[in-house]
Amino acid sequence: MRILVVGDYRTGTGPANVTRSYLARLPEDTLRLRCTGKCSRVFEILYQVMRADIVLCSGYSGQNILAIKWAHMLHKPAAYLMHGCVEHENTINGVPDTRMNEIERQTLKLSDAIIAVSAQFAGWLWEHYPEYMDKIEYITNGVDWDGLKALKAEGIREPGRIMSIGGGMPRKMIRYICEAIHRLNQTEKMNLKLTVIGDTGYDSQEINAYPFVENKGLVSFDETVRLLYQSKLYIQNSCFETFGLAPLEAFACGCDLLLSSQIGARFIFKNLSDDDIIFDYSDPEEIAEKIKSVLQQGNNERLQTGIDKESTSWEARTKQLLELLQRVKEKSI
Repeated sequence: MRILVVGDYRTGTGPANVTRSYLARLPEDTLRLRCTGKCSRVFEILYQVMRADIVLCSGYSGQNILAIKWAHMLHKPAAYLMHGCVEHENTINGVPDTRMNEIERQTLKLSDAIIAVSAQFAGWLWEHYPEYMDKIEYITNGVDWDGLKALKAEGIREPGRIMSIGGGMPRKMIRYICEAIHRLNQTEKMNLKLTVIGDTGYDSQEINAYPFVENKGLVSFDETVRLLYQSKLYIQNSCFETFGLAPLEAFACGCDLLLSSQIGARFIFKNLSDDDIIFDYSDPEEIAEKIKSVLQQGNNERLQTGIDKESTSWEARTKQLLELLQRVKEKSI
């Protein structure tokens, strides 16, 4: 079975990193797109689909429509590795886009299989796209544990330093973390500080209004690691996060974790307690109580004992992907 992977593997975004991780472990004869120009890529897709037995579209792109339709004309199956829901996420962030919605919906309709990047995301898709329930499956993203172990930086960890990644993007719900910290600093005199990194968004002005916030904006990955090594607690309070690598990077840098129940990557940790999870991402009171609990007790060492690194590795996930694609291919015959 020869696979053609259609998708970005160069830019360093989350989906691109996932695609690159799979490409590094898929069979040597796996095909990928190498042209960068739009016109040349069209001809490359037409040519490479003819050489493949199955097409795997990884991530949202208008080129998926061409690849899938051409594959079907040649009686070949196509699967869609779905990293997120563009329509839903754009709506949350206040930037709806009708054209992007149509491309995504067409991709879902045309694909022979839809592969979600976590069990939680698959459940969400079953609920919101029940018409495709019979072709929605999931393979949780793998984790490069060796790469995470290699993350190193100089710095002194500050007991009252909290960090969150997402900038002003409403989907990350950092404004509620700010309100929780404000309450703790006012009522408990905890003198907590919050480091925020990420691009500006609709929530940036509200976040920046809090005196304890240090908003670093967009920074390099090395700087991100340095800031994580200075932080005691990392919070990911997203209202929609299909996987989420940032908490794993923070965990590898020694941070304690506090995660929204909407984070797909939380299932990597088998011994999360209720005190480690924010069940209502919009409730500052709950967030404040959870911050107090995790800062007092810590959880990094405990969480390390609840990870099966072999079954969550990219090698294990690639094996699962190959088995799934083989089933899709056999079903299409």
